[in-house]
Amino acid sequence: MGALAFSVHVFTACGAGFALLAMVAAVAHDWAMMFVWLGVALIIDGVDGSFARAVDTAANAPRWSGDVLDLVVDFTTYVFVPTYAIVAADLMPLTWALAMGFVITVTAALYFADGNMKSADNHFVGFPAVWNLIAFYLLLVRPSAWTTVAVIMIFAVLTFVPMKFIHPVRVRRLRWLNTVALLVWSALALLALSQGLAPQPWVTAALCLIAVYFLLAGLVPARAVAT
Repeated sequence: MGALAFSVHVFTACGAGFALLAMVAAVAHDWAMMFVWLGVALIIDGVDGSFARAVDTAANAPRWSGDVLDLVVDFTTYVFVPTYAIVAADLMPLTWALAMGFVITVTAALYFADGNMKSADNHFVGFPAVWNLIAFYLLLVRPSAWTTVAVIMIFAVLTFVPMKFIHPVRVRRLRWLNTVALLVWSALALLALSQGLAPQPWVTAALCLIAVYFLLAGLVPARAVAT
């Protein structure tokens, strides 16, 4: 059982390997491939918890902390590699890009160290440092430099604002709708990546609408949904 439990830790750690592949693609400015590898890491992050609970890694492989491992891999895939893309993708003048990269990495590191980052109902408290999604939309839409700076600063500030952001799988409220929205988003994102992040306008519009839904869903009081 110990070997099986350790294999789950290895599976989780593979996310770091895919982060390296994503970084190599990013250095080559192959943004679509970068997001493909980050997507593989995201899938690993989405299922490894179930595997860990099934084999009880805490009891059967206690030498390795699954929580620490998750944080190490997640910071690399959710923050560090996407931030490099934001800095290197000519979205802003280099000086501003470096400054925004500094802001992202510092605020995200603080968020990952926050012991109160999740609420009792499985919402994130504060913007959950998913800079991979911010990078995806910035590279998809490619707004003006000043708009890009504004977006980054807004989400950096929201990291410390005690507002709820929905987890599309773990939050029970409207789980069916969240799941459908997530599946549709995934299909559209794959379509956008297959077209080199230059899809037809309706694809971009649909992706933006789903993003707005997930951004606002956590703000709706539970009583409002129940009624």
